[in-house]
Amino acid sequence: MSNVFFGGSRNLGRLNPAIRTRLKKLITNEHTVLIGDANGVDKAVQSFFASEGYRNVIVYCMDGDCRNNVGNWAVKSIDSGGKKKNFSYYAMKDAQMSFAADYGFMIWDGASKGTLNNVLNLTQQGKLALVYRSPSREFIQIKSTDDVVSLVNSCTSDVREYLNKKIKVEKRVAASNQAPLFF
Repeated sequence: MSNVFFGGSRNLGRLNPAIRTRLKKLITNEHTVLIGDANGVDKAVQSFFASEGYRNVIVYCMDGDCRNNVGNWAVKSIDSGGKKKNFSYYAMKDAQMSFAADYGFMIWDGASKGTLNNVLNLTQQGKLALVYRSPSREFIQIKSTDDVVSLVNSCTSDVREYLNKKIKVEKRVAASNQAPLFF
């Protein structure tokens, strides 16, 4: 079965029935769940899978220190090389999940730059991302950078500015034939 990278905003901690229905389909299809250890969406999704008794979950943590592993699942520890705990530190873990995933499922508040970063990493690797945009309560399939731009058009100016900077980096790196990672 496929590896599904779950991620989302730290300030979203509840899963509505539409999201729960999608998660149950993943269980039925026996997909492997790759998920981080943060509070918010990560912890809420972990709690859902634990309540369902689902065992096909791998929790990604930094330096062997898991903040949340609700179901006591297998852990994939990412070595930070002694880096400071900031955006880049945790983005290393997310980047590894995007590499290991076949596709992504993001639950986004319309503002989280980390979640947006994950969507960009997946699309840059040619992988699909299903984004549940919490403010509009809709699922949006993301296949390309253009889809990400469309997703972000209704967001605040700082999120749009962040995306524009990341796309400029992507274009510069693509011209040099290197693989960009947005962290």
